[in-house]
Amino acid sequence: MKVYEYKGFPNPARVRLALAEKGLVDDVEFIHVDVPAGASRSPEFLAINPSGAVPVLVLNDGTVISESAAITEYLDHLSGEPTLTGLNPKERGIIHMMQRKVEDGLLEAVAAYFHHATPGLGPEMETYQNAEWGQKRREVAMKTIQWMNAVLEEQDYLAADRLTVADITAYAGFAFADFAEIAIPEECSHVIAWRNRISSRATTSILA
Repeated sequence: MKVYEYKGFPNPARVRLALAEKGLVDDVEFIHVDVPAGASRSPEFLAINPSGAVPVLVLNDGTVISESAAITEYLDHLSGEPTLTGLNPKERGIIHMMQRKVEDGLLEAVAAYFHHATPGLGPEMETYQNAEWGQKRREVAMKTIQWMNAVLEEQDYLAADRLTVADITAYAGFAFADFAEIAIPEECSHVIAWRNRISSRATTSILA
């Protein structure tokens, strides 16, 4: 398998973490796509993924799977434990719900703030910006962090009694928040403890 990515970006980080948790890192060839330099807009890359986004998983038979959640879903079903997307219908529904909440409310909200309300990746990449929208999405991110803190007051992980894709998405979202200079409020002690707990996992070394 091949993973086209830009290391350090939040969505490729989600796939890297899933690969590490599933023990599949050695089964993948990572291919660097220099997104800030415009490589994701090249005809060669657009032929692989017309949306021009990373990451992209290309299977050995040539099948292309884009979108981080879809890639993780595929990877999770390649082998058994640990299960990142759920063991039964109820658990899968809860995990999917929580994953989407943190994807939209944290990761994508931070991304909108970064790309619209800051210089982002520079004028050549940021061809349209709406600062008001960016600031609104920052407010969403802060509200989501407060909600996460309430969830994590009652449990160690966001969606189950173990790490799942919801935690992976949130962890990548906070890495992006650091880059965008959005700090976790000090009063959100449960989120801070959760993040420290995830950071202590050996699998996070895949992001170094």
